[in-house]
Amino acid sequence: MASGKSTFGKELAKDKGLPFLDLDESIEAREGRSISEIFAKEGEVYFREREREILHEICNERDEFVLAAGGGTPCFFDNMDYMNQEGTTVFLNTSPLVIVDRLKRQRTDRPLLAKCSDDELEFFVREHLASRLPFYLKAKEQV
Repeated sequence: MASGKSTFGKELAKDKGLPFLDLDESIEAREGRSISEIFAKEGEVYFREREREILHEICNERDEFVLAAGGGTPCFFDNMDYMNQEGTTVFLNTSPLVIVDRLKRQRTDRPLLAKCSDDELEFFVREHLASRLPFYLKAKEQV
């Protein structure tokens, strides 16, 4: 969630000479619709199931790559354990205030946040990070 996964991932992939993949973009391509549309029409349970399936497909299709996974990906099913088994995972330990600042500029792209005040947005970010932190801390690396 606005931690810099895509930016960091692209740089890492370039440095390592590996392809960069974005899990959300892969989901959208395979579904033929946006993440927002999937959530609106099918709900989170459907999305998380597809996310897991496509994560596994990507790992089975390729040997080496850099993948930016959505902020919720590690928190569902056995995704974090699976990603650790398949490769090196990295937790981008970004300050909540930096995330809030980035999300303020991206509100229109995120339906859940579009109508949040600045205070509500900060509360949302802090709550999400707190609930997700136990999963993120399972990553093999932190930066």
